[in-house]
Amino acid sequence: MNLTKGSIARNIWYLSLPLIIGNVIWGSFDIVDMVFVGKLGPSAIAAVSLGGTILDIIWIAIEGISVGTMAMVARFTGSKEFEKANSVVIQSLLMSFTGGIIIAIVGFFSAEFVLKAMGAKNEVLALGVSYFKILCLGALVIFPSITLVFALRGAGDTITPTKVLIFSIGLNVILDPLFIFGPGWFPCLGVAGSAIATVISRIVEMFILFFIFITGKSFLHINLKIPKIELKVIKQILKIGIFTSITELVWNVSSLILMRIVAFYGTFAIAGYGIGIRLMMVIQMPGFGLAQSAATLVGQNLGANKPKRAERSAWLTLGFYEIMMIVLAVIISFFAPLIVAGFNNNPEVIKIGASYLRFMAVTFVFIALSIILAGAMQGAGDSFSPMVIDVLTLFLIRIPLVIFLANNLELAITGIWIGIAVSNIIEGLFMGFRFYQGKWKYKLIS
Repeated sequence: MNLTKGSIARNIWYLSLPLIIGNVIWGSFDIVDMVFVGKLGPSAIAAVSLGGTILDIIWIAIEGISVGTMAMVARFTGSKEFEKANSVVIQSLLMSFTGGIIIAIVGFFSAEFVLKAMGAKNEVLALGVSYFKILCLGALVIFPSITLVFALRGAGDTITPTKVLIFSIGLNVILDPLFIFGPGWFPCLGVAGSAIATVISRIVEMFILFFIFITGKSFLHINLKIPKIELKVIKQILKIGIFTSITELVWNVSSLILMRIVAFYGTFAIAGYGIGIRLMMVIQMPGFGLAQSAATLVGQNLGANKPKRAERSAWLTLGFYEIMMIVLAVIISFFAPLIVAGFNNNPEVIKIGASYLRFMAVTFVFIALSIILAGAMQGAGDSFSPMVIDVLTLFLIRIPLVIFLANNLELAITGIWIGIAVSNIIEGLFMGFRFYQGKWKYKLIS
């Protein structure tokens, strides 16, 4: 779709509504798993929380490729160079399949070692290993699916991938209780069953997306002939995506460090924090959808040589998300215990999870700044600036502050929440200032 004309607000919502729905659905894979796994007890929740935190780092490989793909497809769509956009998709798929194979092999054989390093013991370790191995094997289908979804979004088609994701999450909701609890002739697999259900859903999702691309039912097309490797295109995708991957790596390494610190406070702390961070992911999913909308709008308008329209698109998108985050902050402040209790009714788990969410709610308006403006700059091909801001914020402010507050002021686990909240505020301010400088407008993509 051409997003370089017409009402900016209309274009934002045309893109964003399916993206918001799609991203919430995408994030719901983890939430659905957590709801069902939560019925198995705190050890099961802790296993999924630890395994999921490590898997978030593994998915970094595809994040960079996907953002690079979306930025280039958006720019070529804006300049009406559709053959170049199709070429980008094919090269991205080649990288996605290669990355999936590597992750499947390495992740499967290193599962126990990695989880032990994270502090998993006894039942948590045993449950976590099976969960981790299955989802690593799932990278073979998860990686290509993510790439195809981002390619469609870059071309301005947010409706098609959302329909596919709705079907996929619906299938996951059906399969989860069947494989976890084993009614009838289904095997009772517990935590491993949730991973199996997710992978099966992703397999179906991947085949549907490929059918859409091959049969010409999308803005972009791929054919079945043996693809030609185009190193120039791959280099450009990686040039944009590498900084996004580093940003994701930084975020997830810091998450691992935080999870390791939280682990010192026991299984209930891991479970409460695990529920909290998954709820935060769902809360931020509308923002990620709006950020991808901003990225597409910025990319297409820069491709059409309309930098002022690109900038207005980003600021207006931010305004919409700020309104949403203020409403969500109020809801979380009042109903955090009830929300956490929906996952597990252990009083200690509820107390810890609700405490974390309330501290985060105070920073929602700053989180919005970080998410939307980082997405806008990435859509312009400037993924370096968000990376630098994240590295400085997380490793020079968040981690040192968390350690200091948790250990030196007798704040214990509350000190962790305060450190995270302060870093969220600082990051949002830095991101806003960098975007305001406007250097992203002059980023070239060839």
